[in-house]
Amino acid sequence: MTDLVRILPRFPVAPFAALLSTIEQHALTTADLLALHPADVAKQTHLSLLDLKRLVAAIQASLSDDLVPEKLLVPLAAPQSDDAAAAPSDTQQDEVRETTTQNVVPERHELSTAVISTLDDDLDAALGGGVPVGCITEFAGESGAGKTQVLLSLCLAVQLPPPRGLRKQAVYISTESSPATQRLAQMLASNPILNGARGEAEQDRPSLDNILITLTPDLESQEHILEYQVPVLLSRQSIGLLVIDSVAANYRAEFERQGSRGSNMAARSAELVRLGSLLRDLARRHDIAVVAANQVADRFSLPPVTRTLPSRGPPVGTQETPLASRSAGPAAPLAGTPSSPLRFSFPEDEPPAPPALRLDHQQRWFTGWGDDPHAFDPPKTPSLGLVWSTQIACRVALVKRPVYGRPRRVAAPLEADDDDVDVNAPTLKSWRRWMKVVFAPHVGASRPGVEGSAEFEVTAGGVRAIKAKTPKAREQPVP
Repeated sequence: MTDLVRILPRFPVAPFAALLSTIEQHALTTADLLALHPADVAKQTHLSLLDLKRLVAAIQASLSDDLVPEKLLVPLAAPQSDDAAAAPSDTQQDEVRETTTQNVVPERHELSTAVISTLDDDLDAALGGGVPVGCITEFAGESGAGKTQVLLSLCLAVQLPPPRGLRKQAVYISTESSPATQRLAQMLASNPILNGARGEAEQDRPSLDNILITLTPDLESQEHILEYQVPVLLSRQSIGLLVIDSVAANYRAEFERQGSRGSNMAARSAELVRLGSLLRDLARRHDIAVVAANQVADRFSLPPVTRTLPSRGPPVGTQETPLASRSAGPAAPLAGTPSSPLRFSFPEDEPPAPPALRLDHQQRWFTGWGDDPHAFDPPKTPSLGLVWSTQIACRVALVKRPVYGRPRRVAAPLEADDDDVDVNAPTLKSWRRWMKVVFAPHVGASRPGVEGSAEFEVTAGGVRAIKAKTPKAREQPVP
């Protein structure tokens, strides 16, 4: 395996030399061994299942050995009454010093707490200080919700000195459209934090030259840049931010095709696991913030899908979402159509899945939509499904809702071609946008719906929070 020694330099490869050579021939990575079932790996490589389980157990034990908390490395203090035991011997001091040197990365705590600002204090407070360094953060939302605007703000903010930035450059990978250089120039000229209107020094002002932009129109070029060119760039340049806008575009075009749907979805899941492992390795190894924009799709409730067994009596279980219904087996045949002899077999005593364990119930907690039963807008589902949701550390949902005005007035009489125009329909006036934390390791999730979320607007200088209006106190009548 090409990445095992790089991830675990002290892993004992000698006892598993025969296994590792065969696994390397099948292009399996360490993440594949930990994510896939050993039986699936055994079928692919024709290796012994017991030997593969021993290898996976050894990798897991080696990973656990590398995670040594700093508190466990501090020697316990002896009682004050015993002077001889209070002073550790030279041998104990050498052992503690050696263990600390091998297992603790210098200044890792300071690097892991660094954040990148959104150029607005209220939005930073809603995100727990900003976008954290060392993990993958996703901004998911529909078109026009402000995903690209937030990413462009981060590309400029990372160039600022701490605490707003890291005084480093940014890498922007676009998969959908050409780089928005004119928008970046507008933000530089309009934002007082960026143009020096607040008295910042000239050397602390961001520049477009510090944003390295590339376009990846297909999945092949995206994988090549992320796997080969980006690691070399991170080792040679002072990079603090890696942006992918958006992460779902190339995967949708590559895998969502007609025919062989199951194999395409399985291949896409494997590619997403490999992408998540690669991005996490880049974020931790180079102490950068990896930020990705993600698209969303409408989520509709389907009629219950039942699984019928000819010889086992009544239907078994129901599901309500498209993703859950695919795992529920074939649907019941229509009336008057002959039933197919091919049927999935289930245990006779298998009870239906409880409602709390169904995907339709659980996805509201990790998608960001559907957790408010009183919301009038249809819930959304971020693209790439549950597999990609397990690869990221932080998900921020950008929610937008329309604001309607009064019906428009028609000055001239309607012509014959305008029969479908409803003069009494309200007109779209503007949009309201909210930034909502779905899950994150450094800050708590927002409350259901948009309650407690940070409302913001898109201005010439970037994104800006809208402060809630407090009701005015009533004046007491003078007696």
